[in-house]
Amino acid sequence: MVIQKTNEVLVVVQLSGGNDFMNTVVPYTDHSYYDFRSSLAIPEESILSIDSELGFPEFARSFFTEFQNGKMAIVQGIGYPNSSRSHFRGMDIWHTCVPETIADEGWLGKTVRDLDPQKENPLTAVSIGQGLPRALSAKNVTITSVADLDNYGLMSDLDDMDMKHQTLNAFKNIYGQAIGTGLVRDYIASTGLDLLRGAEILKKAPEMYSSEVEYAQNPIARSLKDVARIHIAGLGTRIFYAQHGGYDTHANEGPVHPKLISELSQAVSDFFQDLRDHDASENVTMLIFTEFGRRVRSNGSGTDHGAGGGAFILGDHIDGGLYAEYPSLSLKDQDNGDLAFTYDFRGLYSTLLEQLLGIDPYPIVGGNYEQVDIFQ
Repeated sequence: MVIQKTNEVLVVVQLSGGNDFMNTVVPYTDHSYYDFRSSLAIPEESILSIDSELGFPEFARSFFTEFQNGKMAIVQGIGYPNSSRSHFRGMDIWHTCVPETIADEGWLGKTVRDLDPQKENPLTAVSIGQGLPRALSAKNVTITSVADLDNYGLMSDLDDMDMKHQTLNAFKNIYGQAIGTGLVRDYIASTGLDLLRGAEILKKAPEMYSSEVEYAQNPIARSLKDVARIHIAGLGTRIFYAQHGGYDTHANEGPVHPKLISELSQAVSDFFQDLRDHDASENVTMLIFTEFGRRVRSNGSGTDHGAGGGAFILGDHIDGGLYAEYPSLSLKDQDNGDLAFTYDFRGLYSTLLEQLLGIDPYPIVGGNYEQVDIFQ
């Protein structure tokens, strides 16, 4: 029997576009890497060695530091059978755990429903950024989406809460006539009230926050700073979601990818330092994932959509190290020119659900998958 835990927090960071795992965790002693990558290969003298075979590039030094401190687990070769090389379908599979068909609920949406079945806290899950990721969608689940925490609000031009309720009720009546009555109208009203409550609570987060950590002025740093502010405020959020785009490096990967990974790794390092400074890091775990890796052979100035990739899990209670198996670069082992996957991503989700959150993973991921022992 799985016993649900009540205070663990999961921060999910999505790298949109397909991060190049081979140039993030580099097989720097494999001559095939330099043969396949030619102008894109990271020079061996620029590698920060993890072991005698793998290392981080210099531009990921902040990741290297977290790894050296035992705070990062690297899950190698992550993917799934018959990998889709479409961004939209690939990300949808990661979001829903359903490779075979189109699903209507996301794995984190289902998770929120288990964590807060009575919808007691409208901030159980908070997405930072525009729109709502499919991973967080689920029936009868309220998710708060925040594009700009400093200016966040629902009907913020109305100061009186009763007036906001009246406006919401008018909205329900107008749109209920167009799209239905009864349950539909009630759902609009209840969801709107939940969002109102969440907006009122979130107003407090910036006011309660002060820090000596100076985050960079880029999108992922700003997003993780907002996550830190909400978490440190103690508002009961269990799931955070943030996104970092630009990883579809078909061209100009040489200058683009190092900049992205440098921004990401520094933002993640600053985030955990911020939490540690506030004694708020002990219950926080971060998952960094992408929809697929890149092809083994470069196309000249970039890399095309691939299959097997890698994921990173960070936190103070992580048993840092390398997990699963780095895919072979040998031609005979490749998946039609891609790194073959060696570990099913649903096993990692199962690990986080059961070992971290205390939730039965079977109905969420759709089966039993091998877990990894990444927690101390």
